[in-house]
Amino acid sequence: MLANLKITEYLEKAAAGTAVPGGGSVAALNASLAAGLTEMVANLTIGKKGYEAVEEEMNDIAGKATELRKKLTAAIDRDAEAYSEVMAAFKLPKATDQEKELRSLAVQKAFKHAALVPLEVANHAVKVIDLAGRAIDSGNKNAVTDGVVAAMNARTAALAALYNVKINLVSIEDDEFVKELTREINNLEQQAKSKEQAILTSIMI
Repeated sequence: MLANLKITEYLEKAAAGTAVPGGGSVAALNASLAAGLTEMVANLTIGKKGYEAVEEEMNDIAGKATELRKKLTAAIDRDAEAYSEVMAAFKLPKATDQEKELRSLAVQKAFKHAALVPLEVANHAVKVIDLAGRAIDSGNKNAVTDGVVAAMNARTAALAALYNVKINLVSIEDDEFVKELTREINNLEQQAKSKEQAILTSIMI
């Protein structure tokens, strides 16, 4: 599993001349790092003198960030697997009309799955931005920059994941599916950018 590799091993695989891990997997990794940093800010606040009033909120943030980190870590491999499914579908036999039809159906199914995985990553990444913003507002002031890095990483991860959705939509023939995901893409892009900007505007360093 990619998620179980050492950092140096993952980087070597990302740098190699192979299709996986690609941008979608890296986006998921980036978002999981952002979730981890958000947890860190919350955990650096819990139990600290002067932050008693926000301890309940920090516990909530830490718990939600943990859940998102685990989902995003799993997506590091899920994205790579989805791309592999597309490649496998293209390798199906196409000697007869029936084989061609089955192959076409498999390819379309695989492309849809390959679009939905990074869309889920983008949704999770936007949630991480929200949590990072809350951690920055109420959390340990000594960890503000860590929260900012979390928000910036989550924003980048969201936009990166959405580009991976877009590239898959190009090959999908289901117009309604494409229209629906395009609406979601536009909404998530706007959210990721505006939420990050609001955080960066609010901090005083």
